[in-house]
This record gives sequence, C-alpha cells and structure tokens, in this order.
Amino acid sequence: MAPKKPPCLPSLLLPLLTLLLPQADTRSFIVDRENDRFLLDGAPFRYVSGSLHYFRVPRVLWADRLLKMRMSGLNAVQFYVPWNYHEPEPGVYNFNGSRDLTAFLNEASIADLLVILRPGPYICAEWEMGGLPAWLLRKPEIQLRTSDPDFLAAVDSWFKVLLPKLYPWLYHNGGNIISIQVENEYGSYKACDFTYMRHLAGLFRALLGDRILLFTTDGPEGLKCGSLQGLYTTVDFGPADNMTEIFALLRKYEPHGPLVNSEYYTGWLDYWGQNHSTRSISAVTKGLENMLKLGASVNMYMFHGGTNFGYWNGADEKGRFLPITTSYDYDAPISEAGDPTPKLFALRNVISKFQEIPLGPLPPPSPKMMLGPLTLHLDGYLLSFLDILCPHGPIRSILPMTFEAVKQVFQGVLERNMKHQLFLMGKMGAKLDILLENMGRLSFGSNSSDFKGLLEPPVLGQTALTQWLMFPLKVDKLVKWWFPLPLLRSSHPQAPSGPTFYSTTFSILGEGGDTFLFLPGWTKGQVWINGFNLGRYWTRQGPQQTLYVPRPLLFSRGALNKITLLELENVPSEPQIQFLDRPILNSTLHKTYIYSLSADTQSPSEPMELSGH
Repeated sequence: MAPKKPPCLPSLLLPLLTLLLPQADTRSFIVDRENDRFLLDGAPFRYVSGSLHYFRVPRVLWADRLLKMRMSGLNAVQFYVPWNYHEPEPGVYNFNGSRDLTAFLNEASIADLLVILRPGPYICAEWEMGGLPAWLLRKPEIQLRTSDPDFLAAVDSWFKVLLPKLYPWLYHNGGNIISIQVENEYGSYKACDFTYMRHLAGLFRALLGDRILLFTTDGPEGLKCGSLQGLYTTVDFGPADNMTEIFALLRKYEPHGPLVNSEYYTGWLDYWGQNHSTRSISAVTKGLENMLKLGASVNMYMFHGGTNFGYWNGADEKGRFLPITTSYDYDAPISEAGDPTPKLFALRNVISKFQEIPLGPLPPPSPKMMLGPLTLHLDGYLLSFLDILCPHGPIRSILPMTFEAVKQVFQGVLERNMKHQLFLMGKMGAKLDILLENMGRLSFGSNSSDFKGLLEPPVLGQTALTQWLMFPLKVDKLVKWWFPLPLLRSSHPQAPSGPTFYSTTFSILGEGGDTFLFLPGWTKGQVWINGFNLGRYWTRQGPQQTLYVPRPLLFSRGALNKITLLELENVPSEPQIQFLDRPILNSTLHKTYIYSLSADTQSPSEPMELSGH
C-alpha cells in the first residue's frame, strides 16, 4: 500500500521554502581585493585546507579520513575529479560506488568541510594519463590540452555531464563548494594555448554561472601561460622554496586579493626504483606557520595520499620514464592506512595558533593484523587462459597495434628507457608471444600522447614481423568470476617462469584489521584480494615492498578470503606471502636504470626537477 500523503502539503512547504531561499541568497564566497582577503558570507575568511582524493580511498573509508582532517583543524578539503575514472568509454558514465561524487561531497559536508574542487579536464595527480581518458588517443593526431576541435568536443561533452551535477553543491546554492579550479598547472604545459583556456573559462561560466569563484594554479615558472584574466591566480610551492620570492612573483599576476598556495607539499610522490620520499616535520610546519602569519590561504598537498589501486598509477617524463608506485602515502600527515602521524599533530599545533580546532581527540590508529606466511599454489600460465581472458578472440592485423587502437614465453624483458633490445634465437616457424604491460600513461612532464603497446614491429633480420594476433586481456574479469572455479586450473609447468597465476585461500579469526601484503622473493606483477585489484607490486625494483590492504576488503570471523597473483617474471623457490602490521615503503633492493644510463643522460648526482600535480 502506498504511504498516505501528509495533509496540506503545499501549505507546509511554502513557509519552509520562504525560510530557506533567503538563506541561500545570503551565502557568498568572494575576493575582497581592497583588503587582500576572502569573505565568506561577508565575514573575513581564510581557508586551511588539505588534499584528499576520493578515487584513492575506498568509499567506506571516506567519512573516517574526512573526520580526521576536520579534527586536525582544517576547514576545507581540496580534490580532483579524474575524467577517465568516470567516463571509461565515450558517452558511458559511471558515478556509482567509489565513483559517487555526490556522496563524497555529502560526506565532506557532514564533516563540516568546505570544498575546493579541481575538475580538470587535466589533473596530473600522478594519475593515469593525468585524468584524461586513453580513448582520446584513438584519434592519433589529437592535440591534448589545446583548442584542437577534437579535444574540445570531448571536453565539452564531459563537462556538460559533470558540471550540472556540481551546480547544486556550489556554496551560494546552499552547498559546500567555495571555488573551482580551471585546468591544472597549465603553465607547465608546452602548448600555452590561451584560446583553450578562454574556452574552458567560458564553458565553466556558462554551466556554473557567474557567482562561483574560478581560479588557476601554477608553479612560479608557469604563471605566465597558466594564468588568465577573469580567473583568480594562485600558486603552488613546498617548504624548501622561497616563500617571499614566490608570493612577490604572484603579486605581479594578482596584485590584490588574498595570497593563496594551492599546493603546499607535505611530502612527495614515489617512483619505482627510487627511494621513498619524505619531508621533515620541522620544515613543513615552519613553512605553514610563515604563510599563515602573512594571512595566506593554504592547501596542503597531500593531507592524506591513499593508494593507486588497480592500474591507475600515472608516470612522469623527466629525462626518463618514471612510473609511480602503487602506494600514494606521500609522507602525508594521515598515512596511507588512514592513521594520524606525528606530522599531523605538529601541523595541528600550528593551525591552532590561527584558528579554532574542533574539540575532542583524533580517532586512534586503526587495528592492524599479521598473518602468515601463506603458500600460494600455481594456477597456470597466463597464456593457458587466453580463451577466457579474451572471449571474443584475437584482433588480426598485419602490424602490431597500440593499446588504444585495440582498446586495451618468457625469454626476457624489455622496459621503456631501460632496455630497448632483446635478441632471440628460434627455429623456422616458431611462434613469438609478447605480453605488453601498461606501466602508467604520463601524468606530468611532456604530456604528449602516450601510446602504449608495440609502437614498431619486431624485426627478424632486416624484415619486420607481420600478421599479428592481438589479445586484449580482461584479467580482472577472469580473477573475479572464473578463478573461484577449481576446474579451470591448467596443468602445472615444471619450472614456472614468465606470466603465471598463483592463488590461495585463507581465513581470519575474529574481526581482523588493516594489513600490509608482503611478497618476499616475488618479482613483479598484480595482486587481487577477493576479486579487488590491490595494484602492482615490483619487489625487485622497490622502494615499495608491501601493498596496503584495507580491512573492509577482507572477510573476517573465519570466512574464506582469496588472494590471486599474476607474476609476470620470476617466481620465488618458495611461493609464499605474508601479511604484516606495518608497511615497508623504503626498501630499494636493486639498482635501477637510473644508475645505469649512458654518459650523455642525467647522472644520479644531479638534482631532478620535481614539480607538478
């Protein structure tokens, strides 16, 4: 039976609307240029914000992380919106589950945090292709982040879906979004296309109206091409940079209004094969205090880093290809596992000198769990499952095609910027199988179209090999739906090497807790827990040796959990794994290509230019 309607509904609603509408009209967030400050509802306001990326944190943990940020003294949260996370194919949109942007905005509101939104279209963020969808590259000649009509058409289509979802959440409409960034560090890009930037600004205004504050963010060297009249100019820099010089430079582009550092770096990202990055507590707190003394508004990047689950890590191009680790811990005030760190408490003390801190203690660290060692069992070669991995069969082509073009026996490994040639011997008529792995499309650096796959065909003598069969592999679907069936296990090779699947089951007594998967002796591959893709491990390369496993991914109280590994290279003599109660993020076991480049490239003693998010 349908519920009865309340009596006299119109008469009840009209007084309520009468009360609400004037309140919405009085809400405002504006720049007071005469007094170099922001005004929130007419009162002087300064934000002390922190970055958190909803796409790097399981949805069930959003509320926990946001609460800890608010209890640290922050009054705002800043985050990106990755286009490729929400539009996996042209015209196909996903805002469900951990992609539910509206739900995240609501969680931020519950935590009493204002929102500084950065929807791109390019975001960097050390994210796959800087947030741009790889399907854009199906038009090989497309010019990304420019006024190229093909690129603008795709951008317009995306923003006409995204921005109307944000409109009700704008502060003056009763929501919590106080400002929105246009593009991202555009001045660091080679194009310097002001027609493109003006197009974006016009599109944002058309879809969001004139009342929302739009702004840009650039490093000091990028202000010339990144700033645009009509958009408020902000800058980004870290504790090691000269604050006085940078803010003085900012004043040349934004003479009046509040000083804003939109990315004050609390730590730094990690690359495979390099050491884990850290920033000292004293340097970070000193820099923050100095900016707050000037009355500046500051966003700390990152306040909680999270994890590059699945295949979402990006890569940098800074004289060499630098893929980013699965962990995005960032040495942030809140650890990858969501725990308060000494850096958080030090920053909280600084913030308390300038504004009120919410009453009450911070939530304690989450319970942690140890388990193992556990022995994994061989399921079979990856090639044994081709019919399941590629159910529609291979794509036939005279020459090999890129990942973008196709939509998606162990003799050695070739690696970008490390090993370019591999010489093989074989008999006439032998079959050559090549497994291609996407280590992450460029998210910063040259930002050119970063195609993946065999860009040139292998050569036999002087002859290019032709007539290829290409199998786009749907590994996640295999792990999630097929591997629970024991009948699919193939015959076990005698000496497993090359791409092979391993798995085992395990149970947890009691409630369990967060944990960190340790893979001693394994080389490189991908891991799934109960069908969820934890991300890439690369034990031999380091520095990351453990993968964060959030407690909600595990079944407790004796229920069976399943772990599956796809090892791409070499399996240890004892195929075991362990779950630890703390991470290992700084253990580079082997020297890497960085230290074995030819003399005409950058030596390891030279400082690398590290900028851009």
